[in-house]
Amino acid sequence: MKAVLLLEDGTVFKGRGFGAECTRCGEVVFNTAMSGYQEILTDPSYNEQIMTMTYPLIGNVGTNDLDWESTKVHVSGFVVKENCDYPSNWRNQLSLHDYLKTNHVGGLEGIDTRKLVKHIRTQGAMRGILSTGEANLKKLKAELDAYPGLVGRDIVKDVSCKKAYTWDKGVVDILTNKETLPEKKYKVVALDCGIKQNILRLLRSHGCDVTVVPANTPAKDILAMKPDGVFLSNGPGDPAAVTPAIATVKALLGKVPLFGICLGHQILCLALGGTTYKLKFGHRGANHPVKNRETECIEITSQNHGFCVDLDSMKDKNVELTHINLNDNTLEGLRCKDLRAFSVQYHPEASPGPHDSAYLFQSFLDLMKG
Repeated sequence: MKAVLLLEDGTVFKGRGFGAECTRCGEVVFNTAMSGYQEILTDPSYNEQIMTMTYPLIGNVGTNDLDWESTKVHVSGFVVKENCDYPSNWRNQLSLHDYLKTNHVGGLEGIDTRKLVKHIRTQGAMRGILSTGEANLKKLKAELDAYPGLVGRDIVKDVSCKKAYTWDKGVVDILTNKETLPEKKYKVVALDCGIKQNILRLLRSHGCDVTVVPANTPAKDILAMKPDGVFLSNGPGDPAAVTPAIATVKALLGKVPLFGICLGHQILCLALGGTTYKLKFGHRGANHPVKNRETECIEITSQNHGFCVDLDSMKDKNVELTHINLNDNTLEGLRCKDLRAFSVQYHPEASPGPHDSAYLFQSFLDLMKG
C-alpha cells in the first residue's frame, strides 16, 4: 500500500502505508523517545497531530491492552522509518500495523525520517496531510488548504469527557499484577482537558478519591463538591483558546489547592494573567533535561507540548519560578506564593528518569494536608 505525506509548504514524502487506509490532516511534529509509542498514540495531547518518531525502528514490542492512556488513538497519522511487522515481547497482543488498522489510523513508513525532522526543525512544525489511500496531490492539497490548524482553536472540547465520572484504578505492577489501592484520604477533582490515565492511576495510588469532570465545568460546581484539591490536566492545542477552563481556574485560585501538568500548567499561568506562545517545533520526547531551581538537581523528563508560557509574563505575578528547561531556558514549573497552587510543564507521570519527578504528586498531597 502506497502512502504520501504532503506538508503545507509543498514538501512531499512518499513511502509505504500501514495501518488503516485513510486520509487525515494534522500538525506534523516529531518525538525523540525510543519507546512508549502506544502511550504516544493514545495520549489525548496528540489530538490532530501527525506524529513522526525519530528512532528508526518502531513496533518491535507490539501493543497490549494495558498501555492505553485513554479510550482511543488520538493521533491523525503515524510516521516511522521502519515498522516492525514481527514484534517480540511477552506483553505483546497486537502488532503496530494491526493496532492502527483496528483503530482507523494510517501509518507511513520507508521515508527518510531524519530529513523530515530536520525540515521541521528548520521550518517549524506545520500543517500536513497523510494519506494511505489517495495519491492525487492536487486533491490532497485542496483538503490540506481547508484545514485550519491548531492556533486559536479550542480542541480540548473534542477530547474532554462529556460528563463527570469516578476513577478508582491504581498503578499496577506488570510483574506481579498487584494494584496499589491505598485508603482514600483526599478528595480530588480532576479537570479533564485530555487527561492521561496514568495520571489518574497515580492520584488514586497516592490515596486520592478522584472525580473527573469536563473541562468546561464552572468553578462553583467544582467547589460544591468540596474537594481537598483540584488537578489541572494535560491536553492538546492552543491553551489561550481554552477559555472555559481558564475562567474556571481563575475562579478557583486561592479557594482550593491546585496542581497542573502540561496544558494544566499553561492554563494556570493564563489564569494568573500570563501569556503563551507557539514554539517553533515543540518539545516532545522522553529525554529533556529540566533544572529544579530549589534543589539544583537535574530531572530527566518526558515532554509533549507545542505551546509555552512566556517567562517574562510571569515575573510580576507573585510566583516562584521553580523549574527551567536546560535545552532552551523555557519555563517548566512555578509555584504561587500565596494561592496554594503549583504546576509543571513536563509529565512526571511518564517516568523517563524513571522517578526523577515522582515527588510532585507527594507535593500535591502535602499541599492538601496543609
